[in-house]
Parts: sequence; structure tokens; C-alpha cells
Amino acid sequence: MSANIHPSRHRVRAARLTGPGQAYGTGERGQIATMGKILVGTASWTDKSLLASGWYPPDATTPEARLAYYTTRFPLVEVDSTYYHPPAERTAELWRDRTPGGFTFNVKAFSLLTQHPTRPRALYKDLRVRLGDPTGTLYLSDVGPAVAEEVWRRFLAALRPLHEAGKVGALLFQFPPWFPAGPANRRYILQCRDRCAPMRICVEFRNATWMNEENRHDTLRFLADNGLPYVAVDMPQGHPSSVPPVLAATADLAVVRLHGHSERWTSKVIEERFGYLYSTAELAGWADRIARLAEDAEVTHVVTNNCCGDYSQRNAAELMELLGERGADVVRPAAAVEQEALPGLERKEAL
Repeated sequence: MSANIHPSRHRVRAARLTGPGQAYGTGERGQIATMGKILVGTASWTDKSLLASGWYPPDATTPEARLAYYTTRFPLVEVDSTYYHPPAERTAELWRDRTPGGFTFNVKAFSLLTQHPTRPRALYKDLRVRLGDPTGTLYLSDVGPAVAEEVWRRFLAALRPLHEAGKVGALLFQFPPWFPAGPANRRYILQCRDRCAPMRICVEFRNATWMNEENRHDTLRFLADNGLPYVAVDMPQGHPSSVPPVLAATADLAVVRLHGHSERWTSKVIEERFGYLYSTAELAGWADRIARLAEDAEVTHVVTNNCCGDYSQRNAAELMELLGERGADVVRPAAAVEQEALPGLERKEAL
């Protein structure tokens, strides 16, 4: 059975602050008898540095083989390529067909839809032509209502095969540093939620005003009142995009993304920006906090986004072990469970 949360089963519970700046829950602990399920995965499975790291076995030389191998290690993956280019429906069909039942994809929203700068070449060709084939960076406000509406329609339609198969966990809406707390931006978040329904969204901020001491309670209350999962983050502090590592369950789905603490956070080189390997001690601390968070959610997604070589995969695997040691209900990869059920010879051939 998939561990995805269906929006129709969502319930908003009374908000509760569980610690000074540490965690925020949506219900009394006593109301949830057991810890919710925890899915751990990584951001992407196709990064060049990962392919060069040796994490994949030598015979995993095709996209299909690599995704198949990934599903034997983790039950969840975050698709980040969709931030840079809207997906094609055929691509979503392949993701659906190449993964076992119960596997979960979180999909990052296209940059234009989260008000990030977007390269014109990332737009659909006919829409570029309609805009006069622009050469400069585009923002949502630059393309006009008609083109914006079409981008929304095509982006969501492409994901329909994955959603209908029950394999979409959430669409990640990561808003930019110039998206501060305020009524207009709260309205836009709700518009994103409504546009994406019945697929659900989760919300990550990169502007500190949402989660500073003055606005934190109101932000989390807003998300809880509207059934929106908050994306808790671990990231370098002291930058304009920095948000404190507050864990919060504002819906029946909780999400945590671990970005690492690279000293080169502002680098344009992905491997430098996310080049951070968590120590066992750090992961143990996160395992404690995530286990507590899972008491306030039906499902918790944890994504390691320190994408440099195989850092993300190594840390995700260790975090799964640490959570298991704490008695957490960690979802095992469905593909691995299926292989264990095979006789020895068949299992070897399946690998």
C-alpha cells in the first residue's frame, strides 16, 4: 500500500507549539497513539556527480536501470529537474511504469510558478514564440495571464499519469528570497494550492520573515488552517535565504529537507553549494527530532538535498537506520521487499 496521503483524507487539527522555536504540531500528542510513517529519500537520482561517484552498480547504465536500482534503496525521491524544465507527460508515464507500487515522487514546481527567474528556453516552444522569443530572464509577471494560465495547465497535466497511479506525494513549492510574509503572498500560496488540487502542495520558504520570532506562529497557523504542509529545512544560516531549522507538522503530511551546511552556499556550482556530508552525530540529532515530529503527522517525508557525489544517498541510508533504531515506522523500499520475497537465483537475476 502506498504511504501517500490523499487530500480528501486531510484533517486540520488544533495548532500547538511544542517547544520554544523547535517544533510546532497540529494536534495533542495523546491523540496519536503511534508514530506516523516516515519515508526517506534523496533529491534527484540523476545528478552528474552522483553518476560519477560509483553509487550505482556498473550495469546500471540507463535511466531505467538507475531508477530501478534507486527504488531498491529508498521509497521516496524528489524530482528537482521539473524546476528547471516543465516535464513532458511521456516522462511522467515512464516514471510511473518504471517504479513499483507504493513508490512516491515529490515533484518540485516549475520556477516560473514559484516566482523565480526563468530562462526563456525552458518555456514551451509555442509559448516562447507567442512572447516574441524573448532573450532575457522571465518572471511570472512578465508573461501575462494567458501564457501563465497555459503554463499552469500543461505543467499539471503532464503529471496526471503519475498522480492517477497514486505516486505523487506532494508538489514542492519553494518560494524565493524576495517572497516575504504578507497578505498578497499568502493569497498566492492558496492560489497555488487550489490550482494543483487534487494534487497537494507543500511549502518551503527562503525568506526569513515567514519564520522569524514575530511571524512564526502566524505563518504556521496560516498553513495549518489551510491544510498546507510546511517544509522544514536544515540549511546554512546568516544568508538572505536562510530560514531557521524549525520542525512543524501543519497537516497530516510533514516534510523535512536537509540541505547541509556548505561554506559555499552562495556558489552557482551545485556540488559546491550542496557539498556537505552530515556526520553520524548530526544525523542522530536529526533522527531524534524527526521521530518526535512523526508523532504529529500521519506521514513524514525526509529528503536529503546535499547533492554532491553520493553524499545525499549515504546520509539518507544512514538516517533510515538511525530512525529505525529509535523505533520509528520507517517505510522500506517496496522494490527491496519484493526482491527479498524471490528465491535466491531469481533475486540475483533481478538485481
